[in-house]
Amino acid sequence: MFYTTLQVALGGAIGATLRFLTGVGIFKLTGPGFPLAILTVNIVGSFGMGVFVVFAAKTSSTHLSPFVMTGILGGFTTFSAFSLEAYTLFERGQTGAAGLYVLASVILSIAGLMAGVMIARGLFA
Repeated sequence: MFYTTLQVALGGAIGATLRFLTGVGIFKLTGPGFPLAILTVNIVGSFGMGVFVVFAAKTSSTHLSPFVMTGILGGFTTFSAFSLEAYTLFERGQTGAAGLYVLASVILSIAGLMAGVMIARGLFA
C-alpha cells in the first residue's frame, strides 16, 4: 500500500506540474478569456486515459495504473477519470446511467462549487 501511495504521489506531482505548465503556455499564447487551458488539459488527459487503458490491458501493464491513471492523469486533469467512468457505462450498454452520470457530475459539481463559494463568502466576509 505504501509503494502504491508513493506511485500516486509521484505521478500526481508530475501531472500537476504538466497541467500548470500547459496552462501558463496556453495563457501566454492566447491571453485571458475563454478557459482554453482547462479545456485543453481535459481533452488531452481524457485522450491519454483512453490510450493508457488499452495499452495497459494489451501489455499486462495494469500495475502502472496508480502511477499513470490516478497520479499523472489525475494530477493533470481529474476530468480524464470522469470520462473513463462515463465511457465504461456507455460501453456496457448502460446509456441511461452514462447520461445520468454525465449530467449529474457536471450539474452537481457546478452546484457544489457555487455552494462552496456562497458559504465561503459568508464565512470570510
